[in-house]
Amino acid sequence: MDSIINKLTEIESAASAIVQHAEAEKSALDEKFNKKRMDFDKELEADTQRQIQEIRDKLEAETSRILSGQSQESQDELDALQKEYDEKHSDYAHEILRRITEV
Repeated sequence: MDSIINKLTEIESAASAIVQHAEAEKSALDEKFNKKRMDFDKELEADTQRQIQEIRDKLEAETSRILSGQSQESQDELDALQKEYDEKHSDYAHEILRRITEV
């Protein structure tokens, strides 16, 4: 009977040691997984920020290009109006005077 009790005690001790080892291994794996997850999150965040900055840079460049084009178009329009005025302002003045004198 003592030998059976001794065997059961040995089995219980072995089982307890196996459980302790499994818990320690689980803890180590949890720590390793958490580190990998944190590294992945940091890398993903950095990549996301890089992509956002690229998009912002492209949008800024496109906005500048559009504004520059609009500015040039406005300047061209002003130049055309000034040229027309310079060439025809005396004609316009004579036409206005003619209309005034007709009334």
